[in-house]
Amino acid sequence: MRRAPSPFLFLSLPSSPPLDRFTPDPAPSDATPEPVSCRVTLVPSGWHFDAPADTPILLAAQSAGIKLPSLCRNGTCRACLCRAQTGGEPAPVAYRIAWPGLSREEKTEGWLLPCCAYARADLVIDAPDATLC
Repeated sequence: MRRAPSPFLFLSLPSSPPLDRFTPDPAPSDATPEPVSCRVTLVPSGWHFDAPADTPILLAAQSAGIKLPSLCRNGTCRACLCRAQTGGEPAPVAYRIAWPGLSREEKTEGWLLPCCAYARADLVIDAPDATLC
């Protein structure tokens, strides 16, 4: 009994798979680069520190010798909850987790969780419980 020819014989496939070379698209010329670090000022103490764009605000504060209240460090317990002085606008921060322990309303009012928030602009934060390490 004769086998039917394979339908794949008629496809013009290369003998070896092509190697895809990934090259990212160039950034648009009007794109504003993220700052390398932002100045964070705590009130009422007046203490301030630089928060690198790739470091959560809580860790940047600790690196500067300032202790902010915290427990879980992943945005669920809300022990570090504080408010940025933004005039009721959202704080200029980014989160790397989809839903930190803040409601949409809290975010729009300027509340933030320093344990998992990354500064994207200079900030003034109400942090009455901040202490020096």
